[in-house]
Amino acid sequence: MRALLSVSDKTGIVEFAQALHGLGVTLLSTGGTAKLLADQGLPVTEVAEVTNFPEMLDGRVKTLHPKVHGGLLARRELPEHMAALKEHGIETIDLLVVNLYPFEATVAKAGCTLADAIENIDIGGPAMVRSAAKNWKDVGVVTDAGQYEAVIAELKATGKLSDKLRFALSVAAFNRIAQYDGAISDYLSSVTFEEEKLSETYVPSRNLFPGQSNGQFIKVQDLRYGENSHQQAALYRDLYPAPGSLVTGVQLQGKELSYNNIADADAAWECVKSFEAPACVIVKHANPCGVAVGKDAHEAYAKAFQTDPTSAFGGIIAFNRTVDKAAAEAVVKQFVEVLMAPDFTTEALEIFKPKVNVRLMKIAMPAGGASAWDQGRNAMDAKRVSSGLLLQTADNHELALADLKVVTVKQPTPEELQDLLFAWKVAKYVKSNAIVFCKNGMTMGVGAGQMSRLDSARIASIKAEAAKLSLQGTVVASDAFFPFRDGLDVVVDAGATCVAQPGGSMRDQEVIDAANERGVAMVFTGVRHFRH
Repeated sequence: MRALLSVSDKTGIVEFAQALHGLGVTLLSTGGTAKLLADQGLPVTEVAEVTNFPEMLDGRVKTLHPKVHGGLLARRELPEHMAALKEHGIETIDLLVVNLYPFEATVAKAGCTLADAIENIDIGGPAMVRSAAKNWKDVGVVTDAGQYEAVIAELKATGKLSDKLRFALSVAAFNRIAQYDGAISDYLSSVTFEEEKLSETYVPSRNLFPGQSNGQFIKVQDLRYGENSHQQAALYRDLYPAPGSLVTGVQLQGKELSYNNIADADAAWECVKSFEAPACVIVKHANPCGVAVGKDAHEAYAKAFQTDPTSAFGGIIAFNRTVDKAAAEAVVKQFVEVLMAPDFTTEALEIFKPKVNVRLMKIAMPAGGASAWDQGRNAMDAKRVSSGLLLQTADNHELALADLKVVTVKQPTPEELQDLLFAWKVAKYVKSNAIVFCKNGMTMGVGAGQMSRLDSARIASIKAEAAKLSLQGTVVASDAFFPFRDGLDVVVDAGATCVAQPGGSMRDQEVIDAANERGVAMVFTGVRHFRH
């Protein structure tokens, strides 16, 4: 057996080569890899000796040769292929070990020049990988150090690679090439080409939205069905998922997550991790039906549940703190589909153990604690439309007290201002049109997803009444402006004393006058939070 090793990332390559040599495999290599192996005392033949052609053009040309690609592509079962190899003095290559120039890491660096990016586009590596992967029945192709162990294990056990492993390696190889080419396309089609600035030190400006989008996703699992039982579905994750995102979580117990579970869980998780204080979010059908902060997880849950106990039945619950015994004893009393947290105490896990259908998800908080949640937010949102894709930057806008513009005679109290910030944060995660009543760090009524903002305001007050919660002295956040005064009148009639809205309507003055007439405070945020 002959193996050709040519790697950019040399992690584990010496040990892998030593194992291959110990199994009697002949080693071929290129450039720096060959020198590294030789320095370790391994017998290795440089590819240039095989091709009788030197590496040239600063290494741009070294493996683009018939003696390499012929050895990879020849079908061993075809006599005419083997005869051609013999005629031209070409030996077969049975194992190819290649990882590519670090293009993705290079362009991710601040100040990456166009020249540096271009030089990190691998040519010979992908060509060899494609040749070996195409001829998977005869050649094993290794494109990641994580595959070394499985290859050595099979060679030790049987002296060869199985069809199953070679095919799996081929699939992984073509996936890697697709990822690599996609990254190159994304980069180059995002570059703003400025001919007059071209030089070795030229750092191009880049468009946030490239001319071609090549999103790469890896399947995590097939799902039992989609939103409805007649639909098929699967869960995929980003090639490089953000730390602290739902897809990085580990399911500790419970049934397999469904399509709807995952969609709702993501809504709950994204909302809860936006809070720095201990928080709990309960989501039902993609909307928060209860959100609260407290001194600990237990208090936050008790307040969140109080908002809408009816909707909380069968909901998705997320905490941004460890679920301890007290929180677990409270949650376990209700029917919950999914429970998520950065961690669970041993006592909490024991409490849920008899509830075998409850899905417990542990999702690690990014390094840096609660202040690092932003690092885990997705940089881009995507939504499919018929034969198309909508892309936008994620809605990561955070409102500060300094951003609020008081537009009424009455001024908000310090307590109202804090509740306004809380309500505004919740409203960002509620489907438009969104109206959110809050008080003392707790949602008191949520109106979501209505065609009319007036209807959302009415529903929010109806929800509060059903939960036997008084809206007297509450604050209200509206995710977009009030187009007329009628929506404001509804929330004030319900008991609100302070309102936050973006402003920007043709009738802003009419609404401000109404707020002054009703004796309530109003602030403009200057930004809206539509969530469709």
